[in-house]
Amino acid sequence: MTRRICFLLPCALLSSFVLSGSAAAQSPSGTPGLTSTAVMTGRDLTWDMAFLPDGTMFFTEKCRGLSVRSPSGTVTALLGMKDSKGYPDSASDLFCSGQAGMSGVAIDPDFATNRYIYVFSASSMTAPGTNRVLRLTVSPDLTKVSNRQDIVTDIAYKAAPSNHPFGDAGAHNGGRLRFGPADGFLYVTTGDTHNGEVPQSPTRMGGKVLRIDRDGKAAAGNNPPQGFDARVFTYGHRNPQGICFRPGTNQPYTAENGPWHSDEVTALTAGGNGGWDPRPNIAGRGDCPDAYCGYSPNQMGAVDPKERSAFMPMTDTKTYPNAMKPAWNNELLSQGMSSCTFLTGPQWKDWNGRMVVTFMGIGIHGTPVGNRLDVLNITSDGSSATRTTVSLPMPAGRFRSAVQAPDGSIYVATDQGDVYQLKPI
Repeated sequence: MTRRICFLLPCALLSSFVLSGSAAAQSPSGTPGLTSTAVMTGRDLTWDMAFLPDGTMFFTEKCRGLSVRSPSGTVTALLGMKDSKGYPDSASDLFCSGQAGMSGVAIDPDFATNRYIYVFSASSMTAPGTNRVLRLTVSPDLTKVSNRQDIVTDIAYKAAPSNHPFGDAGAHNGGRLRFGPADGFLYVTTGDTHNGEVPQSPTRMGGKVLRIDRDGKAAAGNNPPQGFDARVFTYGHRNPQGICFRPGTNQPYTAENGPWHSDEVTALTAGGNGGWDPRPNIAGRGDCPDAYCGYSPNQMGAVDPKERSAFMPMTDTKTYPNAMKPAWNNELLSQGMSSCTFLTGPQWKDWNGRMVVTFMGIGIHGTPVGNRLDVLNITSDGSSATRTTVSLPMPAGRFRSAVQAPDGSIYVATDQGDVYQLKPI
């Protein structure tokens, strides 16, 4: 079913601007309207998507596995996780728990010749488990994958907690994969796994953005501080689930979950520190539960955004004056920011070149729920942004991923297992 929504003008009035048998003419404001089409429904938490030039879409389901959808709509299962049904191949070490499972997917820029795709997944291959980046070879007829190579094997995974007060196994997992459009390297986002030592650690791969080649080796020019693993592009992150690249400059940006306040969008620089450091005794914090100060002091009763921002900072510029400063902080709210993509093409009118961020709509302890898509107009230097909330032409969901397809539309995936195609009019 296709739905349509009109911005600023009633639909009846807007119809006077429509060209017979063609798309709508540009509205006076330059703001696009949107139509939506449900291209898949009833899947099992669609986490990410990646497109071939002809519109073929690879996608992951967090607790099931990897599949591919043809431009005609036929879905073919490729690689299942432990206990998944209906897949021609499965891997007994791949599993899901809490926020962890099979998440990011990316297609090699040289796919036409090497047939490589990459997925991020939790693995129990080594106790108590890690997150891994897998490289797979896709058959010419897109019906099978083979030749699995685990090119990154040491990304932190949160094991089942004993007395940990902050969530289940697999929490704060990161997991987005994207190739840089200019450098051709693979960017991998990882979460802090509720471990205070991880984000600022030079050797633990959680709370980072890694930049690697197709074999998992460090990219030239990462420029991490002395003593850091050479694969580290940026560090000091909490839970970046989104990474995307600005058209024209190819500047990478992260979209990152905040600690009951301040989801953040940040322009990345090689070797940069995101400023997240939830260890005890940093800036005089004292002890924290399970040595993790990521929710301390107690923000659970703090409803006013200004009151929330006075607590544990998402970007601690007092401790780290040179930390990468966010362009936008979601009005000091934490609502489960989950992914980002930049819109390109004149069909997007005033939104051409702007970023779309998705929200899962987490709302706890005074934070309002926000299942939504926002469009950000980020300044050229990445220092600030203004936000427009998109009026959705389809039911709101826990939006997990947004990707611009080769035809210029955007596809959005939800935890409910639905994928929508959004087209501007």
